[in-house]
Amino acid sequence: MDPRELSLLVAAMANALYDSIPAGELAVLAAVFNQLGDTLETLAAQAELLQNRKAGAG
Repeated sequence: MDPRELSLLVAAMANALYDSIPAGELAVLAAVFNQLGDTLETLAAQAELLQNRKAGAG
């Protein structure tokens, strides 16, 4: 998927959620997605670090 298409998709999803979820619930959902993104970033960084160490040891 083209990066611009992805950004448009995300913006459209955010607008749709904004129109259908009360503000308090929307804030919780936003916090959940932030935590999800941070956790995925941590997992990916750790996996890359371990892969680089493994490749350097061989």
